Amino acid sequence: MSATPRSLLLETRGLTRRFGGFTALNNLQLGVRRGTIHAVIGPNGAGKTTCFNLLNGMLRPDGGDILWKGTRITAYRPDRIARLGVARTFQNVRLFGEMTVRENVMVGRHCRSRGGLLSLAAKIPFVPLPSERAIRRRADEILDLLVLGDLRDEPASRLPYGEQRRVEIARALALEPELLLLDEPTAGMNPVETEEIRKLITELNGRGLTILLIEHKMTMVMAISHTVTVLNFGERVAEGRPEQIQRDPVVLEAYLGRDDDGPARDR
Repeated sequence: MSATPRSLLLETRGLTRRFGGFTALNNLQLGVRRGTIHAVIGPNGAGKTTCFNLLNGMLRPDGGDILWKGTRITAYRPDRIARLGVARTFQNVRLFGEMTVRENVMVGRHCRSRGGLLSLAAKIPFVPLPSERAIRRRADEILDLLVLGDLRDEPASRLPYGEQRRVEIARALALEPELLLLDEPTAGMNPVETEEIRKLITELNGRGLTILLIEHKMTMVMAISHTVTVLNFGERVAEGRPEQIQRDPVVLEAYLGRDDDGPARDR
C-alpha cells in the first residue's frame, strides 16, 4: 500500500535492531498514515514489541531511520518523542499501583504542563497551582470519556485487570498524542472486555487519533484496521488492507493458519 510523504505521520526506513547475534528487526519499511488504525501482527518473537521500543526511543536502532512528519527522530530520547505527540501502552500493565486512578492519569499529563522549578518554589503549601488544577481537570475529562470517572479515587492496584488496561490507555491519552501505540491492549481480556476495547479504539480513531496497534486477536484486527503489516522473524512479509491480508498465502502459512474451510482464525 502506497502513501504520499505528506500523508505519513510516522515512517521507518530500513529499521534494524540486533541483540548480540540475533536480528530482532531487519530492514523494516513502515509508513503510518495520519488518521488511520494501522495494525502490526505476527507470531511471538516476530519483532513487534522491539519495533515499538524503537519507535518511542526506548531502544536505539542498529540501522535505518525513524521519521516523524518527515523529520528524522532516530536518536531522540523517549521524553522528546513523547513531547512530539507519540504515546504508548505496554504489553504488561505498568500502572503506579498505590496511586489513585486520577493520579496515574495526571502523571501522563505533566509533560504538557507549564509548571517549573520557580512555580514549585513559590507554591503555597496545600494550595494547588493553576497548572495542577488544569491537569486534574483534564485527567477527569479523560476518565469520563473512558467511563472510569466513578473509579478516579480508587488505588489503581485494586481495579480489575480490564479496567487497569483502560487506565493505562487513559494515561497515554493524557499526553494529548497524535499517535497512540497500543501494545496488545486486549491481552488477557475476556470477550466482553475485548469488545469494549475494540469500541474504544474505534471511537478514539473517529475523533482523529492515529493508532498503531499490536494485537493477536485477529477478529478484532481485521474488523477495525485500515492497514495491516505482518512481521515474521523480524522482517515484513506482507502489508495491505485486512481483506488482502486474510487471503495472502504467505500470511496464512506463517501466522494466521487455516481451519478446514480455509478462513483465517484467531491465535
